[in-house]
Amino acid sequence: MARTTPSGGGRDRPPTLALVAQRAGVSPQTVSNALNSPELLATETLERVRRAITELDYRPHQAARLLRTRSSLLIGYGVQPTPDGVARPVMEHFLHALSDSAHRAGYRVLLFAVPAAVKDEPDCYAELLRERSVDAFVIGNTYRGDPRPDWLRKRDIPFVSFGRPWAAREQGDWVDVDGAHGTGAAVDHLAALGHRRIAFLGWPRGSGTGDDRARGWREAMARHALPVRGLRAASRDDVEAAREAIGPLLDRGVTAVVTASDTLALGCYRALLDSGRTPGRDVAVVGFDDSAAAAMLAPALSTVRQPLEEAGRSCTRLLLARIKDPAAEPEQVLLTPELVVRDSSGGGVSGR
Repeated sequence: MARTTPSGGGRDRPPTLALVAQRAGVSPQTVSNALNSPELLATETLERVRRAITELDYRPHQAARLLRTRSSLLIGYGVQPTPDGVARPVMEHFLHALSDSAHRAGYRVLLFAVPAAVKDEPDCYAELLRERSVDAFVIGNTYRGDPRPDWLRKRDIPFVSFGRPWAAREQGDWVDVDGAHGTGAAVDHLAALGHRRIAFLGWPRGSGTGDDRARGWREAMARHALPVRGLRAASRDDVEAAREAIGPLLDRGVTAVVTASDTLALGCYRALLDSGRTPGRDVAVVGFDDSAAAAMLAPALSTVRQPLEEAGRSCTRLLLARIKDPAAEPEQVLLTPELVVRDSSGGGVSGR
């Protein structure tokens, strides 16, 4: 149904920018600024224009705007396939916050499939850019030697990384979660309960994220003057592989295990049950990610919760700032995760 203007006359037609300006008592340019550069207006003027827009149900002609600005108002985010036997942390919270905050700023997030090898992802970028399908990118799953930041930077394409670049020379915009703080908090919690032989089950060395979480365990153990020699095991992010990897450490008198993911923690659960021991009662277990299954395990899994909603909003904020001012100094945001204590680590050693 067509919208009608309050001017009467018997004609149904959509309200125009000029009518909004008339209703608000400002110039058409001021209305345009309210829509495209609201920071240029005084608060009272901006509110008056927005009130007129709402009263008239005015909607800018999006197609004309895109033609004028040569902008798609789309932000690309590549989604990688998950290899068989490998679990990935649930990212719905991050993607929802990213999409919602982008939408509030007038953008949309375009999810696109990328090859399993991250190094091949720029090929997808090139295709999207040729078709003018996106204006900017958010890149995830960063790693040492990642070619994507340089590829985008050389072409002056705005981007932000969800994850550190892991190379000292890289200075782009990024948002990440402080994994070392998370595993360190887990060790602090277990040490306060009286644990002295606290193992770490992580991923193979070389993963930036995995090495960061291992560093947090190692540094916290040093703070508490606890031994680490022979107390670290590695596994790919797979339940059965984790069960095999943690087995030898459980036979060395370990009373607690900190893991790099909830998937690895579940493998630890299975290894304990295989040996006739009970997670939480005989050996404390702490995961990482606070996945949907963590609270439903028996016993409920203590884990490190990542602030994924805040990460999504921060990525949008940094990316929009980069689009607005390509020459601005890079900004980095390191977010602090939260330790969620549940039954798998609730009791002290003496109570076992």
